[in-house]
Amino acid sequence: MFHSIFTPSVQHTLELAGIFVFAISGALLAVRKNFDVFGMAVLAEITALGGGLLRDLIIGAVPPAAFTDLGYFLTPLIATALVFFLHPQVERIQGAVNVFDAAGLGLFCVTGTTKAHEYGLGLTASVVLGLGSAVGGGVLRDILANEVPSLLRWDRDLYAVPATVGATAAAVCLRFDALNGLTSSLAVLLAFLLRLLAMRFHWRAPRAWNRRSTAADETSSV
Repeated sequence: MFHSIFTPSVQHTLELAGIFVFAISGALLAVRKNFDVFGMAVLAEITALGGGLLRDLIIGAVPPAAFTDLGYFLTPLIATALVFFLHPQVERIQGAVNVFDAAGLGLFCVTGTTKAHEYGLGLTASVVLGLGSAVGGGVLRDILANEVPSLLRWDRDLYAVPATVGATAAAVCLRFDALNGLTSSLAVLLAFLLRLLAMRFHWRAPRAWNRRSTAADETSSV
């Protein structure tokens, strides 16, 4: 049985909050790309649910949770409606949205790792799927919007690294049979804080040593 970090009701509420914030980012990108309301809904749904959907399909947790819990499906639609009518106001609180997004990142990287391990995957594979759970939706969002995925762009603050650290912390706890509500929460907090620090100090991953590329840094102007 899938190990819950918190009580089932609390964890479900937190997951819906994370889904909502991820969906906001998808809908906002759709507005910037001048998509219609259907395009907004598609990007909101795929951003919020894409990572977990891919994880569940890989580990054989079918039907995926996104199709068995109506709240998972409806929450991105609520986010879409909010952005549709109030996107200028939502844009103005982007900083707050980013903080909640960081919290969702921390939660999903740990729950994804734990769920993958519960379905029989090894620790390394579980970490990979924990990372995928947290960032997969954003990658799919960017691909659908014809953008270079933020995950691959050197000019963006660290995102995958905090998720990887959180997932790895959960895997270490699993390895030593020490995963419980407290240690899981600490792993979530670790990923969350690393993401906040990355945004605050603009930490970025290094590019190739002695890089001699002639390609323009086109991503920095996007």
